[in-house]
Amino acid sequence: MANASSNKSELNVVTGAFGYTGKYIARRLLADGIRVKTLTGHLERPDPFGGQVAAAPFNFDDPPALIDQLSGASTLYNTYWVRFSRGEVTFDRAVENTRTLIQAAKDAGVGRIVHVSITNPSLNSSLPYFRGKAQVEEAIIDSGISYAIIRPTVIFGIEDILINNIAWMLRRFPIFVVPGGGGYRFQPIFVEDLAGLAVDAGGQEDNLVLDAAGPETYTFDEFVRLVGRTMGSRTKIVHLPASLALGLSKFVGYFLGDVVLTRDEVTGLMSDLLISNAPPAGNTSLKSWLTANVATLGGSYTSELDRHYRR
Repeated sequence: MANASSNKSELNVVTGAFGYTGKYIARRLLADGIRVKTLTGHLERPDPFGGQVAAAPFNFDDPPALIDQLSGASTLYNTYWVRFSRGEVTFDRAVENTRTLIQAAKDAGVGRIVHVSITNPSLNSSLPYFRGKAQVEEAIIDSGISYAIIRPTVIFGIEDILINNIAWMLRRFPIFVVPGGGGYRFQPIFVEDLAGLAVDAGGQEDNLVLDAAGPETYTFDEFVRLVGRTMGSRTKIVHLPASLALGLSKFVGYFLGDVVLTRDEVTGLMSDLLISNAPPAGNTSLKSWLTANVATLGGSYTSELDRHYRR
């Protein structure tokens, strides 16, 4: 751990520190004695830091105000992104907003950007999520600011929507539908492991791009069955063509008032885009974590629309 007395005057900015991944990064920085400010699109959210983290709005439409909020920061940790397009919240808008943030960081004299991306982004991808992530990476690399790009697979933790909602369904529904054969793979990484990688990367000087995958690789079918076994679920796992599975998820989402799954998410998962050829960067076992958190996992449904899209 860094020496707190040597860091007490240093300021880092973390986007989304009142949310999920950003919260764990901010905790790490505070533990190292670093002052933290967050930029957020949800100032109304409860402050998990008891006033230790100053908060300001993103101000994407007011670059001078954004520059002012970033002034004095040595490092920017960026977790800002959107899961899917809805209304005016689109991937194209998210890319442009992030470009505005990068330029503001440069104008404010920020020395380093640590950006949370995704495994296997590509400018040529047919999937706007992965293509947008690649466009943001390109903007960071071209900015001239020292950078670290962290590429996680699927991030798991107590606030995770994907795993929590799968567990919720396995607790309540008689069947759970897996798109296709379920043999596509992913390497989930624990959110605290990811936060540690990000903060470590923030303390370095060299430019780097790092895949962030966990120590275990599962097929999606294996993963769902593991969650079910851990909870003692009797839900029957069935396989349907991806198009039918998506249609069923829309039907369920209608009654939940949420978007349960998107076509792009299924395509990305089935294309093995959430695995890495690099050595595992995280150490925490998903299987062990599930066992330790089985009592609370899936206790209630978590709405993506309520968390990120509704005000």
